[in-house]
Amino acid sequence: MSRIGKLPIELPSGVTVEITGTNVSIKGPKGELSHNLPESISIEQIDNALVLVRVDESTEARSLHGLSRSLVDNMVVGVSKGFEKQLELVGVGYRAALQGKKLSLSLGYSHPVVYSIPEGIEVTQDKDKQSILTVTGIDKQKVGQVAAEIREYRKPEPYKGKGIRYVGEYVRRKAGKTSSS
Repeated sequence: MSRIGKLPIELPSGVTVEITGTNVSIKGPKGELSHNLPESISIEQIDNALVLVRVDESTEARSLHGLSRSLVDNMVVGVSKGFEKQLELVGVGYRAALQGKKLSLSLGYSHPVVYSIPEGIEVTQDKDKQSILTVTGIDKQKVGQVAAEIREYRKPEPYKGKGIRYVGEYVRRKAGKTSSS
């Protein structure tokens, strides 16, 4: 049996679950998320916990058991606490400016890069450090995707360390060219 799949998902207070066949809808203080489970996985609510069970012992059911449990757990955490990723702009003149639902980035190109923030995601800028962006939302996959798309505009380079990186990310530095005098 899947080590992750057999673990129950505890429901915090204020979170309600609605199960309709293979569709799971979870409502919480931050919003609502729903997900369609595969036919080979069933879900049950026992007291204040959710348990995912395999319908059969097929290879497909065994491979999707832990994945489905993780997705439902991420939904529960998302509607109760939410998810966030922090990005740091490193480089002289690298700036970010929020203009409504658009993020304008000055990254050393001849033009500013404008990124449209998708629905359900909020991007904020740190008041003290203008170079730190925080991407928040209730959908873990969407938060990670938006952070990765913003980082993609100027990845950290190994010689000077300039670029957009996750806060706490280690960038391995390389030695530059040396003269042969």
